[in-house]
Amino acid sequence: MKLVILTAGALLSASIAQAAGTAQQNFPGAPGALTLAGRCSKLVVGKVDVSKPCQNEIASVTLVNGQVTFIFSAEGKMLGFQGDGTKIKPASSGNVTLPLDMVVTGAGQKMTGQVKVSGSCTLGNPYDGKPVAIECSAKSTDTAFSAVFKTNGKAPKQK
Repeated sequence: MKLVILTAGALLSASIAQAAGTAQQNFPGAPGALTLAGRCSKLVVGKVDVSKPCQNEIASVTLVNGQVTFIFSAEGKMLGFQGDGTKIKPASSGNVTLPLDMVVTGAGQKMTGQVKVSGSCTLGNPYDGKPVAIECSAKSTDTAFSAVFKTNGKAPKQK
């Protein structure tokens, strides 16, 4: 009888741990903000290339309505690639694609501008324990936006 109780307890603990791990594996995931550390290798707005001063950390913000924004920053300014997280689709090599409908801009800690765009972000799952790329490109009626970031293989941090 003790063995049955111990086995049931172990299975329950494993199920709870697996459920917790599964929730964490769903990137970009539930509403909230995450930061990802790594290397920003490209950040371009139109003809302005701020790849060199691009920060080696990006934010991923998911709103209650499912909107997902990847925020890149350089020289005190921010550029966010925004799309409907409910429309994320599988892509090649285990990646997914987020269709974009907006680019948001800001300075300091505030996002103040927005531009309608078409484009996408392709990304891997940063919870897999290996470096993954987040690549975004979008176009408005008169400007192109692009960014490339590679994580350092560590899980995102909840903010």
